[in-house]
Amino acid sequence: MMDAVACRRARPFRNGRFIAAMALAALLCAGFVGLGVWQVQRYRLKLAISQTMHARAGAAPVPAPGPAQWSRVASLQYLHVILRGSYLPGAQTLVRGTSSEGYGYWVLAPLRSTRGFVVMVNRGYIPDALPTQAAFAAIAPPTEPVVLTGLLRASEPGGGFLRRNQPLRNLWYSRDVAAIAAARGLPADEVAPYFVEADAIPDDARWPAAGLTVIHIYNHSLGYAVTWFALALGALLCAGIVIAYERRMGLAQGD
Repeated sequence: MMDAVACRRARPFRNGRFIAAMALAALLCAGFVGLGVWQVQRYRLKLAISQTMHARAGAAPVPAPGPAQWSRVASLQYLHVILRGSYLPGAQTLVRGTSSEGYGYWVLAPLRSTRGFVVMVNRGYIPDALPTQAAFAAIAPPTEPVVLTGLLRASEPGGGFLRRNQPLRNLWYSRDVAAIAAARGLPADEVAPYFVEADAIPDDARWPAAGLTVIHIYNHSLGYAVTWFALALGALLCAGIVIAYERRMGLAQGD
């Protein structure tokens, strides 16, 4: 008699735990599915962006955006452009960076286009050991007018990871167009808010090495989506285990 009374008293408590467990499982499953769907959407978005960038980079070059288009340069990443003009003397800058050739410097030089505005050009990479005073003079940009093609890139303000640009010490860890232009005394309203990574020129000098741009977007979203969906399935399995346990307990009490 006492056992039957104890079971009846325990049953409401067990029912409460069961409802709470089912609610938690439903909440977790819905949350995990939502996160999985979001990652699938991010995967598709990144894939579309990557395809657009590769299409732009492989297309015929178009004139570099002028002042009227500067407000929308963020949406023109990796646009293949053509520039005509002359490099400004004595304004070349070395920016720390990594390329497929190793760790060294990117060589940035301002070019005044024939249309009047100034564009910072990434002429290419040089190795870490190269920039002695004599070598720096050897890699000076040409003095005669040039025509070059390259890929449009957005400015990189601030600096690199854990390292801020130090204009007063001429130490640069990112291709911060506005800061470099200001350090070189260039009028802010004349300098484009982007830089151009020059294409490689056949039979050109070894340094600086141009055409090393890597067009790549890390897209691990599909793997994350699979993880979230697996967790949703795990929440369902846990709910199934709890349901099976409750059924066994109910049958045992019925006996």
